[in-house]
Amino acid sequence: MPSPPSFSTRVIRWQRRHGRHDLPWQATRDPYRVWLSEVMLQQTQVATVIPYYERFLERFPEVRALAAASEDEVLALWSGLGYYARGRNLLRAARAVVERHAGIFPTRYDDLAELPGVGRSTAGAIASIAGGERRAILDGNVRRVLARHAAVAGDPAANAVSKRLWDIAEERLPARDIGTYTQGMMDLGAQVCTARNPACAACPVARDCVANIEGRVAELPGRRARKPQRRRRVQMLVVLSKGEVLLQRRPPTGIWGGLWSLPEVDEGLDPARVLRSRWGLAAASAEALPAFEHAFTHYTLEVTPWLLRPRRATSAAESGTVWLPLTELAGAALPSPVKRLLARL
Repeated sequence: MPSPPSFSTRVIRWQRRHGRHDLPWQATRDPYRVWLSEVMLQQTQVATVIPYYERFLERFPEVRALAAASEDEVLALWSGLGYYARGRNLLRAARAVVERHAGIFPTRYDDLAELPGVGRSTAGAIASIAGGERRAILDGNVRRVLARHAAVAGDPAANAVSKRLWDIAEERLPARDIGTYTQGMMDLGAQVCTARNPACAACPVARDCVANIEGRVAELPGRRARKPQRRRRVQMLVVLSKGEVLLQRRPPTGIWGGLWSLPEVDEGLDPARVLRSRWGLAAASAEALPAFEHAFTHYTLEVTPWLLRPRRATSAAESGTVWLPLTELAGAALPSPVKRLLARL
């Protein structure tokens, strides 16, 4: 029996016939647009990303427009996409492109890897798709394909396992058509070699996939040991006065970093007393609203909101706080669960 074509040749052929070709960022090799899509796609599904990508391009059609934006503008458009450090790094990287590269988005791997928020895999994706540079990628989908095909066991995040997968990724790069191959590897993991119920019968590299041959598809790649999910309880103050709500800027790091949000109060404290001691406002009424939960990667936040209506509102809030008209909620840089809570009011 003749040997099958090389791994990369089969992936390229499959991509041309069966891969995705209608995603909005696939019609261009503009590195700015490729970069924008790659950052948004980190830990986020394609269907979720598409409307955000289109809104970003409408507001910031090129990197100079993004570099000139305020952080609030960027985070407002990012609201709901999660992992907000990506949004902040997006702005930092755009400004770095203007400062270091005269506003011309780079396509060289070495230049890309120096931009904030651009790691090894993201730089490889942009350099290969937009610049034709022979570089490997190793996002979650590609990691799964390679771990199964080469039967690389163990936690993919472990240093030794990660290094082995990177070595395999680089060994299999084609001599040409690198952009098609890169897209093919991403599509193969997203459409065929999925985490659950992979379509091995439709896979172009199933013939010599060790996991498929040995019946180990379900066990590869290895699973990361999960820690027990932590829970954290807080109270949020919904302070409403004359059609405005009191908001507080969150710290630049941590969850919802840099966004505006509702003031938080530790569980057990009296919200009305905190309102008086912190802002000098006496509550005319205090009402507990229905509690809700919001899941993060490492813990679940349990929130009890309190609706407080002060007898009077101050003309100016303390540093780091602002009174926002409820009519301006849609364009504000708020966490999505906070925006939904306020929209219901």
